[in-house]
Amino acid sequence: MAERVFHTNGITKVYRTGEIEVHALRGVTAELYAGEFTVLLGASGSGKSTLLNILGGLDSATAGQAWFRDFELTAMSERELTRYRRDHVGFVFQFYNLVPSLTARENVALVTEIAKHPMKPEEALERVGLSHRLDHFPAEMSGGEQQRVAIARAIAKRPDVLLCDEPTGALDSHTGVQVLDALERINDELGTSTIVITHNAGIRAMAHRVVQFADGNVSEVTVNDTRVAPQDIVW
Repeated sequence: MAERVFHTNGITKVYRTGEIEVHALRGVTAELYAGEFTVLLGASGSGKSTLLNILGGLDSATAGQAWFRDFELTAMSERELTRYRRDHVGFVFQFYNLVPSLTARENVALVTEIAKHPMKPEEALERVGLSHRLDHFPAEMSGGEQQRVAIARAIAKRPDVLLCDEPTGALDSHTGVQVLDALERINDELGTSTIVITHNAGIRAMAHRVVQFADGNVSEVTVNDTRVAPQDIVW
């Protein structure tokens, strides 16, 4: 049986603004497994990004527990969460968050300089098909290329998990397929547990596991016996 990489028990998240309360998560209990390509699927506001941020150590839960392997994330101090993010987690967001004044190689090197056992920036960029763009600046690259630089930066520290929040949300279908292909190859070649948030139902077909969200909770979990390649996704 596959190793659990994350599991949660009754995770609740409430945001408060004055007297107004917004319940982003309502008692989520879930299990995610090592080495899998997992899709968190649901409409905007369904809670999937909030859960991803808690699993990534970027946000805290109002109640409940979350674990990374045997480490309880919800009991960690800020210092411990910082170390956890540094040593174990790679992040990819919808908007690339590249430094405009740095080349692709230099953007990736920002991570390799603080990681314990990093790849060389050139290796990380080669893995996402950008060996020919090492010395180009973000403004000289397409949106899909910039997103692949962001993926290279995330994987360069050899994280255990890669957390991706709408990585194709700002891209057209052709470019989105290139990004998904890069993510799938990282999952296959490095065994990196990859969790992708999307509202695009077509992407579910390439996942090992699909976790459907609705109204702040998990509504359904599906395991795919047969997966499709990114280029065969119906957008």
